Amino acid sequence: MITDNQVRRLRRLMQIEKTLLSAAAKAGMDEKTARKYNRLKKLPSDLKVEHTWRTREDPFEGVWEDVRSHLEDNPGLEAKTLFDYLQREYEGRFSDGQLRTLQRRVKSWRALEGPSKEVFFPQEHKPGRLSQSDFTHMDNLGVTIVGERFTHMIYHFVLTYSNWETGTICFSESFESLSEGLQNALWELGGVPHIHQTDRLSAGVQKMSSPEEFTQRYNGLLRHYGLQGRKIQSGKANENGDIEQRHNRFKKAVEQSLMLRGSKDFADREEYEEFLKKLFKHLNSGRRGHFEEELKVLRRLPKGRLDSCKCLQVKVGPSSTIRVNHNTYSVNSRLIGESIRVRLYMDHLELWYAQRCIEKIPRLRGERKYHIQYRHIIDWLVRKPGAFENYRYREDLFPTHRFRVAYDSLKRSNPNRANKEYLKILYLAARENEMRVDAALDFLIDNEETITVDAVESLVKSEQKITSTKDVCIDKVDIKAYDALIGERMVV
Repeated sequence: MITDNQVRRLRRLMQIEKTLLSAAAKAGMDEKTARKYNRLKKLPSDLKVEHTWRTREDPFEGVWEDVRSHLEDNPGLEAKTLFDYLQREYEGRFSDGQLRTLQRRVKSWRALEGPSKEVFFPQEHKPGRLSQSDFTHMDNLGVTIVGERFTHMIYHFVLTYSNWETGTICFSESFESLSEGLQNALWELGGVPHIHQTDRLSAGVQKMSSPEEFTQRYNGLLRHYGLQGRKIQSGKANENGDIEQRHNRFKKAVEQSLMLRGSKDFADREEYEEFLKKLFKHLNSGRRGHFEEELKVLRRLPKGRLDSCKCLQVKVGPSSTIRVNHNTYSVNSRLIGESIRVRLYMDHLELWYAQRCIEKIPRLRGERKYHIQYRHIIDWLVRKPGAFENYRYREDLFPTHRFRVAYDSLKRSNPNRANKEYLKILYLAARENEMRVDAALDFLIDNEETITVDAVESLVKSEQKITSTKDVCIDKVDIKAYDALIGERMVV
């Protein structure tokens, strides 16, 4: 087959060669062929006839009008569904191997006669104007803290012009997480863009039935930083396209960095946060040019941050507990009947009374959960041991698994006194040292000795170190011994 390049070469050679035969030979074609292309003054591609005819009979020609009517009524019908319908209606007429033919025909119909498709219009981004943010789940990456799965999310923030990004670890899509994450991003950025866009997250956007666009707290946050709030349309995630794309690429970068690191396990949350901080810094290093353009037009930060917390006034009930965001927390029994102020942050609660922060408690995730600290109530539980058996929050009164093993052992050996004896051990942990009591229980369990409060107290108050039979002691290695061996070998 003669190519366009051969004909072009023939034309150049004819300018310098004496005969057509010589030019044709050097162009790699027959003299008659060369004469033909020289006469037509066209390239082979110009002479090619477009293939518009069928090479075989269309098996769906007789039923296509039926198929077309279904497609016009329901454009979302798939070719496989229509093919199954035809096989039922025209039994024995169509074989499974003809599905691909129908799929090509349906595809052509959609492109030529079907409904128009949604058009996405590329936007021109201006420096310092638009920022987007959203929450993204990180659980599928399998990150662990000291071997335990770390269930968390990232509040993800991006500038749409430069793609500069940052993030904050959080545990829910609460307003506190939104406020903490957004403020962290702005203070790290060192300035404020003009617009902040989110999806219709309930922490900041009112329901569609409400006349107000944003919640009161989110409006206050926007006003403090001079931000113009913007939300996307319901079900139109593409309108937040920059942050959605960054989610995917960021999580892939995290996954690759974890592989390179060789482990998904971290010693503590601080080490994991440092890992993410370094990753964001690396991702942003290639965007310096556009980012510097953004810095020039960002507005100044306010004088200080807003508290990223929700303030509540709650009354301590007779069970020495409070209800905060549909979860139950214990407080010191001295506060029963008192009204205390709670500051609800992204990951913890602060309890305030008499203008003093009296305690910090980890925030529970979700609803209808409880966090009971045995030290708050043990002094009265010891006086009312009968309440322990059916106490609603009893499972929180086993600080470690050894306390649970000890309680089960007491129930087997002396069911009638088990509750009273266990509560005395728990009271000892609150009064003395929980770690010492835990070690004492471990010693008694490993040595299969009878567990009593007297036995535990005796071990706790003894000066000697409590060691378990499972403890493995390895003597310190003397490196000099290896040096001696190496020296002897050199002498030999």
